Amino acid sequence: GGEPALLGEHLVDLVMRMKQALPRTAVHVLTNGRRFSDASFAHSLAEVRHPDLMLGIPLYSDLPEEHDYVVQAKGAFDDTIRGILNLKRERVRVELRMVIHRDTYKRLPAYAEFLTRNLLFVDHVALMGLELTGFAKTNIEALWIDPLAYQGELVEAVRTLRRARMKTSIYNHQLCVLAPELHDLARKSISDWKNLYFEECATCRVRQDCGGFFATSTLRRSSGIAPIA
Repeated sequence: GGEPALLGEHLVDLVMRMKQALPRTAVHVLTNGRRFSDASFAHSLAEVRHPDLMLGIPLYSDLPEEHDYVVQAKGAFDDTIRGILNLKRERVRVELRMVIHRDTYKRLPAYAEFLTRNLLFVDHVALMGLELTGFAKTNIEALWIDPLAYQGELVEAVRTLRRARMKTSIYNHQLCVLAPELHDLARKSISDWKNLYFEECATCRVRQDCGGFFATSTLRRSSGIAPIA
């Protein structure tokens, strides 16, 4: 939790120390990206020249007003886009993260088009299932949607990203609820300490390849959960 970029130059120092102490360890920083709208800050981080650094930045829509609504911060979209541009100008690796829920799924195809036309140079796109924790748990009735209901939009978006050869992954989804053509993009992305499987998974022949569930999935889960025979 929290926004690491609020550390300012202390974040730069931390990344430098990680480079010195653990030079072969990959570092993935989750940030909203807004602080990097300051080009000098993006430059400072780039100057560390960490050998394996990536920043994971959420972008929830191709529309500024929708992204700002999701994060509940006016002007967030513009700051985030400027941050991404500044980081890539400095050759810092960037992963775009999009959490799919009731407020974001409809624009998945348009979102993919936006990425291929405007942000083709990012290093990775992660399309993510909803984890029912924090504010998502508080607003479960407003945000939850069965993944089966947005497979059409997800398939269309992925086809667009594939055509543009953008490196794409699908996180936090079970194989039995994903369209078959998406299976090769599904990753085992849930941390082991909050990962579980249900009874139905015991006889599933692809369990070893499936990422399973968040522990919070006991609150709500897809109606399509079933073993693949």
